[in-house]
Amino acid sequence: MINSSDELEPGQLAPDFTIPDASGTARTLSSFRGGPVIVYFYPAAFTPGCTVEACDFRDNLAAFEAEGYTVLGISPDPVERLAEFAAAEQLSFPLLSDPDAEVARAWGAWGQKTVDGRTFDGLIRTTVVVDAEGRVAHLEYDVAPAGHVARLREALAGVSEAATA
Repeated sequence: MINSSDELEPGQLAPDFTIPDASGTARTLSSFRGGPVIVYFYPAAFTPGCTVEACDFRDNLAAFEAEGYTVLGISPDPVERLAEFAAAEQLSFPLLSDPDAEVARAWGAWGQKTVDGRTFDGLIRTTVVVDAEGRVAHLEYDVAPAGHVARLREALAGVSEAATA
């Protein structure tokens, strides 16, 4: 098993996965090859920070899609909880269930964290942008949810400008 210190690196092939979405349908990262994918890891549906972040992705989804991006959210929540969250917040992008945190560990998004003075192992809020060939193009660990999507859009604008220069 990959430990929490194995963070991904830019240019690295993103670890493939097959896990269920909120409807129970298996989703595989490699099936999205040919276009860029934003994979964001969040600790738990219905918590304040995760709701802010998910709704921010929802509100910016059309802009991401116009630029060719697919958005995938991954949490340790069970499929049923993800379905409730997607319905309650009107989330139209796939939410994927990683209950054993195997994908989170493989992507360096699981490890020691401190919340309200408590230190424990858990999901570290992480966003990884995977390019059309399946390689890590951009990544952010220990993301603050408020304003994250706006900062990500700015970073991605810089990435695409650099790629065309």
